[in-house]
Amino acid sequence: MEEWTVELHVHTAYSPDCLIRLKDIQAICQRKGLDRVAITDHNTARAAIEFARANPTLIIPGEEIMTTQGELLAWYIREEIPPGLTPQDTVARLRAQGAIIGVSHPFDRYRRGAWRGDDLAAIADQIDVIEVFNSRCLHKDDNRKALAFAKERGKLMVCGSDAHTPGEYGRAVMRMRPFHNNANGLRQALTQATRIEKISSPLVHIGSTYAKWAKRLGIAGR
Repeated sequence: MEEWTVELHVHTAYSPDCLIRLKDIQAICQRKGLDRVAITDHNTARAAIEFARANPTLIIPGEEIMTTQGELLAWYIREEIPPGLTPQDTVARLRAQGAIIGVSHPFDRYRRGAWRGDDLAAIADQIDVIEVFNSRCLHKDDNRKALAFAKERGKLMVCGSDAHTPGEYGRAVMRMRPFHNNANGLRQALTQATRIEKISSPLVHIGSTYAKWAKRLGIAGR
């Protein structure tokens, strides 16, 4: 039976810590053997939505949103959600547009967007998915904690590379049956998907740090 290789968490130059241009994504995906890729830039969905319209057979429009208590991931987003809202308000806005709602790297001890356990537990019934493996987590125990939380709560489990550099694309992917190009299609396919997980070198964080400074200094853009 045919299966797709799907990457659910990548960034582009529309994130402040990434330099990957939209025009290069198709070539990167072809090189990495990706059938679908979710663009989940930090606190913006503009590029993801526009690029998905132009490339509907490749791009899943998404966003990684900073709430007052931690970061949420969303797939098949239709309208950009601003950062800084409460988790409950963010979830309500995403639910209103039919998006799939998840949590990225929930227990990563070094991430500003990580969650306290009680805060995440408070919204667990309102979200669909937990990212149980993130290739950029420096400590295996942080991913293991996310996996345990998802199993305990009976949530759909996904992995993501959280790519900020081209070489990271495809480090953590989902293998799943082909699905209709909408939220319900992806949600159903995730129920029988398989995770393929590879940790990234800690050196990848140098790439995102460089991107931040290059943009601040005006020597790089989109």
